[in-house]
Amino acid sequence: MRLLDRYLLRELLIPLGFCLCGFFIFWVASDLFANLGDFQKKELSARDIAEYYLVVAPDFLVIVMPIALLLSLLYTLTSHARHNEITAIRAAGISMWRLSMPYLAVGFLASLVLLAINELWAPESYDAAKAILERHMPSVVRTDRRNAVRNLCFENARDGRIWRIGVYNSDTGEMIEPIVSWTAQDGSRPWQLRAERAVPVKGGWRFYNLREFRETAQTDLPPVPSMQTNVMTISEFTETVEEINSEIRISASLSLRSARKADVPIMEILHYLRLHPNPSRSDAAWLHTKLQGRLAAPWTCLVVVLIAIPFGAVGGRRNVYVGVASSIVICFAYFVLQQVGLALGTGGSLPPWLAAWFPDLSFGLAGIWFTARVR
Repeated sequence: MRLLDRYLLRELLIPLGFCLCGFFIFWVASDLFANLGDFQKKELSARDIAEYYLVVAPDFLVIVMPIALLLSLLYTLTSHARHNEITAIRAAGISMWRLSMPYLAVGFLASLVLLAINELWAPESYDAAKAILERHMPSVVRTDRRNAVRNLCFENARDGRIWRIGVYNSDTGEMIEPIVSWTAQDGSRPWQLRAERAVPVKGGWRFYNLREFRETAQTDLPPVPSMQTNVMTISEFTETVEEINSEIRISASLSLRSARKADVPIMEILHYLRLHPNPSRSDAAWLHTKLQGRLAAPWTCLVVVLIAIPFGAVGGRRNVYVGVASSIVICFAYFVLQQVGLALGTGGSLPPWLAAWFPDLSFGLAGIWFTARVR
């Protein structure tokens, strides 16, 4: 790494660190002020509160990282331009694109980090934070609220099976009073399986006190029992706990149709699409737009670098606060375009890929074009 690259990175990372810490402190202070009464009612200690904010920090970082990167980069570039450092660097024979390489590397790495946080840590932060808030509640109440899903209907359209479950534990996958209905591949009369309890095992599901029924040709008669056993493992049932949990979350999101509450990880959307290969047109538009949106969102960090370079690298002795004002305008325009695109995509007015990627493509290409025109 060249001495120049180290210098440019140091000058960027210091204000970036200050921005992230400042935003985090401001957010914690405002949230603590608003929710202090609820924390006291739940009898949370100072350690519990600190752990709570540490757990929800990944979700906060996903939102604030692009803004902090844009703000710090505009500040840094404006400062360099104000002191004629960019002019001196370019006079030494270094092109604008070579000068921008450290910034582009930071934007690329930040995008990868946000993608990992979005898929690996942020989805779990809600449940972990909820567990901390309920830490001092009675254990029976806490477990019931966190894990138990009652009267669950889970449909596997791919394999033609419908599961009706009295109580389902989303952590362990244990089922109480499951009923599984399906039709054999030869098109014969439907089968139905009822059990007292079921648990996931390697290669299938293990049922306890199982009874199997088969419908008769006369539809007005009840199903006829065909088998009964104490314990039985069925390997043909390939549904996994992850797929069932995805069904629960996606179904809730589809019913809410809320931009914030409907954010779900990429793997859960893919699980749902595998189990429901032919969703309705409106559901397909919503699901594919959300999928493309999850893929496109982390690359906002790279896009803000591309758009900030021509805005901040213009020569002249400008006030550093010009960069701050520019960041506000750029953020506002980008996020408005992003929300409009997602709304049109989920409504079926635009192809999902275009609705999700259009803000990144338009601002990224605009940034490349403006950077090429910098003199």
